[in-house]
Amino acid sequence: MSTQTAGSILTCTVDRDGTTVTVHCFGKLVYGVCEKLTSTVCPLIPGSKRVILDFTELTHMDSLGVGTLVRLYVSAKAAGSCLELINFGPRIRQILGVTNLLSVLTTMCENGVNIRF
Repeated sequence: MSTQTAGSILTCTVDRDGTTVTVHCFGKLVYGVCEKLTSTVCPLIPGSKRVILDFTELTHMDSLGVGTLVRLYVSAKAAGSCLELINFGPRIRQILGVTNLLSVLTTMCENGVNIRF
């Protein structure tokens, strides 16, 4: 039995600009598809100073999605990289706020602000 439906499939595209990588996420970051984001982002971290997750087209995130972001944050920090989240909607912002990830992620990068709405 598949845990994915057509509306919950997560897809990612990657754009590189020097040592900055932007990962554009489309769909839902939920149970059954979180490994897609991890397998896309983790190999990019060692060679990147900045990894930007663009959530413009991310429509939903559940607790496993939050856990995935924490895992990516830890991986990036351990590698000396900066993980940034940009362009997420009010629902995702609310989830990140409730879990206190907004405050954690805003202090990660040396340049100060790393989350844009």
